[in-house]
Parts: sequence; C-alpha cells; structure tokens
Amino acid sequence: MNGYFKLVNREGASSLRLFPPRGEGKPVDITDVLEYLTMKDYVCDLQTLKQAVGGAAKEEQEIRLGNETRLPERECYKLRVGPDKMQAFVKFYAASEGGENMTAEELINDLKLRGIKCGIRTEAIEGFFAKREYLEEILVAEGHAPVQGKHAWIEYKFNTDKKAKPTLNEDGSVDFFHLNILNHCNKGDVLAVLHPEEPGEPGEDLAGNRILPAEVRKETLKYGHNIELSEDRTVLTAQVSGHVELVEGSVFVSDELMVENVDNSTGNIDYDGNVQINGNVATNFRVTAKGDIMVKGVVEGAQLTAGGNIIIARGMNGMGRGVLKAGGNIVAKFLENVTAEADGYVASESILHSRVTAGGDVNVDGRRGFITGGRVCATGSINVKTLGSEMGADTIVEVGTDPKLKERVNQLQKQIGEDTKLLQTVQPTLISAKQKLAKGVKLSPEQIQQIQSMAALNKQKTDAIEAANEEIEELKQQMTSRSDTVVRVKGEVYPGTRICIGEVSMVVQKTTHYCRFIRERGDVKMAPF
Repeated sequence: MNGYFKLVNREGASSLRLFPPRGEGKPVDITDVLEYLTMKDYVCDLQTLKQAVGGAAKEEQEIRLGNETRLPERECYKLRVGPDKMQAFVKFYAASEGGENMTAEELINDLKLRGIKCGIRTEAIEGFFAKREYLEEILVAEGHAPVQGKHAWIEYKFNTDKKAKPTLNEDGSVDFFHLNILNHCNKGDVLAVLHPEEPGEPGEDLAGNRILPAEVRKETLKYGHNIELSEDRTVLTAQVSGHVELVEGSVFVSDELMVENVDNSTGNIDYDGNVQINGNVATNFRVTAKGDIMVKGVVEGAQLTAGGNIIIARGMNGMGRGVLKAGGNIVAKFLENVTAEADGYVASESILHSRVTAGGDVNVDGRRGFITGGRVCATGSINVKTLGSEMGADTIVEVGTDPKLKERVNQLQKQIGEDTKLLQTVQPTLISAKQKLAKGVKLSPEQIQQIQSMAALNKQKTDAIEAANEEIEELKQQMTSRSDTVVRVKGEVYPGTRICIGEVSMVVQKTTHYCRFIRERGDVKMAPF
C-alpha cells in the first residue's frame, strides 16, 4: 500500500499527518502534498515539510500547519484528462480526521457533470473504493479509438524495378544490348491483382464525440491494349505473348514495333509499346513510345520521348537541338550537344557539351569516360573517369537534389508572383468599397456585383498563394540534400569544374586524380576515392 497523508483538525490547531508505505507501496511525494495544501489553502514551512516527507518513508510523521480551527475535509480527487480526450485519470486524497469519504456513485456522477460521459471504467472505480490506494493515478475512463482501415493496393506479378544497368566488356566498352530490362509474358499470364480497400470503424472520445477513421485510398487497375480485366475488376491477364511493363501506373503488354531507320520513309513515330530502330534516327524527326526506345545506330538532332528506357547503341550528336526524355533510364554510347532527361539513371561512355538530368545516378564509364562542358545533374551520384577539360570548358556537375522538384518550385514561385500582383490591384478596390459601405454609401446593383466578383477572386488567389507556399515548403523538405550522394572521379578532374551538392558548391582549383567530392559540414569537400 502506498504512503499517504491527511489533515488533522483539532480545536485551535490543524496539522498534517503522513503515513509510511506498506509492503511494495511507494512513499509520499512532496509534490502531491504541496498540490493538496495549495488546493485547500494551507501554508506550511517548506523545510519542515521536506523533513517530514523524508521521515514518512519509514514511520508516521505529523507537522503543525496553523492555530486556526477548520472544518473537516472530505475525501477528494484531482482529475487529469489526456490531450486527445481519450483517457481520464483520477488521483485521490484521503479525508481529514472526521471527514467524509466519497462513494463510487458520487464520483461517477461527478465525472459526467465534468463532461466525461463515455468509457467510464466502473470496475476500476469500484476497485479503488474497495482498497483506497491514495496518491496513485487511476484510469477511470477511456474512449474507444477508431479502427483504421486498409488502403487498396496492387500486386504486380512482374518486376517493376527499372534498375537493370549495362555491363562493361573486357575491353572497357559498354554492352548496350544485354540489359535484361524486358519482362517477358505469355498469353494467359496474370499480370496484376487488385486487393480492394477495407474501410475502418469509427471511435468515440470521452465526451461521446464520434472519431472517424482515416479515409482509405481506393485503387483501380490501369492498363493498355492486349490485356483483359476480370469481371470483378481485380485481375489483369495478358491476351498476347510479348513483354509487360509498368509506365506511369499503367500496365502495358505489347509486341515490339521494329523499323530500319526513322527518316523520310517513315515520318515521325508515335507508338503505344516499345520501338526498336535497327538503323539511325535522322535530324528533326520525333520518336515517341509509351514503352522503351532502342536505337542500334546513331541519333542526330532528333527528339526521342519514352515512357520507359531509351537505349542508343552508337550514341547521339544532337547538334544543339537533340532531345531525349525517358520515364526510365537513358543508355547511350556517347551524348554530344544533347538535352537529356531521365527519371532513372543515365549511362554513357562520354558526355560532351550537353545538359543532362537524372532521377537516379549518372555513370560515365568505358574506354573514354569523360564529362566535358555543359551541365550534368543527378538526384543520386555521378561516377566519371575524367571531369572537365584541360582547355577549361565550363563544366558543372550537380548531385543530391531532384531537378524536377526544383523546376516545380520555380513554377510555384512564378505563380505566387503573378497572383500577388493581381491581388495588389484588387484589394485597394475592396478596401475602398468596405469604407463606403461603413459610411452608409449606397452602391448600385452593378457595383455590388462587381465587388462580389472581386471578393471571390481575392479569396481564390489568396487560397492559391497559401496552397502554393505550403507545397513549396513540402518540396523544399523533399529537396533536402541526400547524405549518400557523391561525385566520384576515377581519373582526373580539371580546374574550373564546378561541383554542386544540394545547395552548396565549389570550383576545382587544380588538377586532381582519383578522388571523390562529398558534402561535409555544409561545404563540398574533396576526399580520397
């Protein structure tokens, strides 16, 4: 049994008696005593109280509180309700000598009067009144937490990972043909299974307020040609043999479109599946595919856009106008005067005077393995043999931030600027109208309608600015530089090359061999390879 205390009121004097614990019980805590005395408006000497509380750990103690005679104090309690209003705790204080004890019924009624109407734990309350364990918090009421449901999810029966990378041959060249990036399928194969959402159950807090579970996310199976959806809309099955891939959340099964060259004989190509070009792509032509694009020859100043990977076995000289955009990876023998964007990695034997961005790593390996001129950005790391040039070509490499997130932040900031400029023209008119109305000036129906339209526009643009600022904050958190990103140089890095990691950068001052660049304590540092 815990130690406890109670008031003793005699004629012409009042005192506090402290009782030691029994068995495994806890001794009296001075905080509880001070709380109670303050609540009952008693004053005592703190040093005397400390000595008495310390002594009460072993034997009964009594200290004088005053010379006045007071009425007996009833048994009482202190209530604590959790911040989420799901739990209520009570700590009891003993009655003074001659004071009345509370009853379970009295406490329950009191709790209800104080707004605790649901989840009252009658057994716990009756348990206290059977044993009267003072100065111990008792859980007397508990709400019913909502049961959270389960989101719907899709189980794909094929490999959705696009991390297959080219291998190096013994002679140092890159093997662009054996990438194992295709998921082959046969007619009748199950490609994806939808597991439906499971709704949750609402809960209730102490006051009886309903607490709804979080909304569960629904999913639907998205698919293209050559795929059958089951009657219950939960299973996708291949209708033809070929290859399957996931592009922007949709499942595609396709036979491959194969052409010799893309030139005047074919015109531009726009295809739902994969495209294989056995020869070359001529200048000014466009190839668009929802799947992969493989070119066994060279690409000139053309534009290739793929939902999946782009593979160019003999490289690309974009002539300043060539563009590559891939929802997967870009693999090319070389990239020269090209703008290339990949959601995945970029792999090449050399990158010359190009603007390259990758959602993953940039790997420039092989016999030459150089990045010279232009700007190369990777959300992941950059691995290169030679970086920059002896001739001092402007070369910038950047790792650690997603270029697409940066672009989105710039778009939002531009939108905020435009909306703010518009508000600066609308708000003075609204303020003037409010002042006129306050002075009792009557406005025509046309003026009122115009003001209402402007007020609606003001609210719309204010809300848009607020939403844009919130999105910018979220994007900036996502853009926080990853600690594992690095620029690795297996050969030489030349002076004038700029290395950016996240928001910090450095310019290389002298030729250095076999090194890496990392972010350390807010700066870009050079470290051994």
